[in-house]
Amino acid sequence: MTALALLVLISAFLGASDASWCICRSELNSSALQKTLDYACGAGAECSPIHQNGACYNPNTVLAHCSYAANSYFQRKGQATGSCDFSGTATVTTTDPSYSGCSYPSTASSAAANGTSTPGSATFNSAVGPATSTDGSGAGGLPVAGTATLCLAIILPALVLSRLS
Repeated sequence: MTALALLVLISAFLGASDASWCICRSELNSSALQKTLDYACGAGAECSPIHQNGACYNPNTVLAHCSYAANSYFQRKGQATGSCDFSGTATVTTTDPSYSGCSYPSTASSAAANGTSTPGSATFNSAVGPATSTDGSGAGGLPVAGTATLCLAIILPALVLSRLS
C-alpha cells in the first residue's frame, strides 16, 4: 500500500509543471531588442508567425517580435537554464504573453508544432546568445527542475521496486 501511495505521489510530482515564457525587456532600446530578435530567429526559433501576414505580426513592433522569437527559442531549448537571457535583454515570466490571434508556445512540443524555423533576413549575433557557463553553474544545461525530475524518475522507482521485492 505504501508503494502505491509513493507511486501516486511521484506521478503527481512528475506531471506537475508551471508554465513559463520568455519575453524581451520593455525598458530596453530597439537596437538591443533587434539583436536578440535576429539571434533567436537565426538560431532556431520559429519566426514565421511574426513575418508579415503571420498570426503574431501585429503589433508590428520590435518588442513584440523580439518576445515571440525569444520565447520560441526558449521553448525549443526545453526552457533550459540560460536560454532566456540573451545578454540581459529577455526574462522568464509565468504570465502568458499570448493575445487574441497569437498564441505563444509554452512547451518545446508546442513550439515545434508551429512548423520549421524560417529565419528570413535574420542575422546571427553570437554576442547576444543565451547565457552559457563553464563554471559548473548549470547555465546552458538542463534546468534545475529538469535535473531533479530526472533524478527522481530514475531513483524513486528503483527504491519502490526494492521495497516490493
